Amino acid sequence: MITEFSIDRLDAFLAGQFGHAELRIERVGGGQSNPTFFVDHGARRMVLRKKPAGHILPGAHAVEREYRVLKALEATDVPVPKTVLLCEDDGIVGTPFYLMERVEGRVFHDCALRDIAPGERRGIYLAMADAMARLHAIRPDAIGLADYGRPGNYFERQIARWSRQYDESPGQRIPALDRVIAWLRANQPADDGRVAIAHGDFRLGNMLFHPTEPKVVAILDWELSTLGHPLADLGFCCMPWHSAPDEYGGILGLDRAALMLPDEAEFVARYYASAIPTPTLTPFHVAFALFRFAVIFVGIADRARAGNAAEDAGKLGGLAGCFANRAEDVIRECIDRNLLPLRSSR
Repeated sequence: MITEFSIDRLDAFLAGQFGHAELRIERVGGGQSNPTFFVDHGARRMVLRKKPAGHILPGAHAVEREYRVLKALEATDVPVPKTVLLCEDDGIVGTPFYLMERVEGRVFHDCALRDIAPGERRGIYLAMADAMARLHAIRPDAIGLADYGRPGNYFERQIARWSRQYDESPGQRIPALDRVIAWLRANQPADDGRVAIAHGDFRLGNMLFHPTEPKVVAILDWELSTLGHPLADLGFCCMPWHSAPDEYGGILGLDRAALMLPDEAEFVARYYASAIPTPTLTPFHVAFALFRFAVIFVGIADRARAGNAAEDAGKLGGLAGCFANRAEDVIRECIDRNLLPLRSSR
């Protein structure tokens, strides 16, 4: 296969770690962040995650942080793959990388779940809510992650961070995104002191499900994880109800009852049913999630122009404006209808 690194160097490295064995590599598609490969070395079935080639923003694509959080969560009931090793030597595959055990299961990128039986679809969503509640119940200091991020003022810092990344993009400004940023800055809730391990990209496409059961067997892609607010993940996971099928596989506008998909309120209620006491989810959190996803797509478009992204990144980069518009829709509905929070406080 064609890779951006020398297979021979990786083969020699693995031989030094585990002994000589046949090496087989397969690129894993679908992601737009850290390049991912299935690596079979003899009987070992592993996954390799590395930083992308070329120039990247400082602090971005930190596979070292991914490895650390996965390693820390191995002893908890949060479903994660077991780590194998971290290599920070650029000379092996061109960038730092880590290996983790390969877990067998199913990944769904279409939030309508058309490829599985209708009777399974509701359970898939509810299992995702349960996995998220388990993650947020973990005390970071109990597993050595007290310094995994800065506690407090999470949304203020995140709005500043992602706005800065947007400002540093060489692409054209997106007027809707500028307006969303201004609204978020003016309407962010007061800090309530709640701190959890925030995944940062908690969505259906980053869940690995049991081959035959509606059960999450591994949460994937921890690149954006940090100490943060649980409602950032919950709001992010609500995006399918606010984006269309051609906008990264959302379910807005579909006949969800006919498809046997849960509505947003049921999904949120399932999370709260097993979550430790957590403040109210509001339209601010959903708009914040859509804003952040829009900036992620800005970055994808930038990498596509620079030639450092997956083949379909150019098309996906155009979704930045779509998600900015969806964030404005949430804000407009909140203002026009004076919406109550999506769930009452516990």
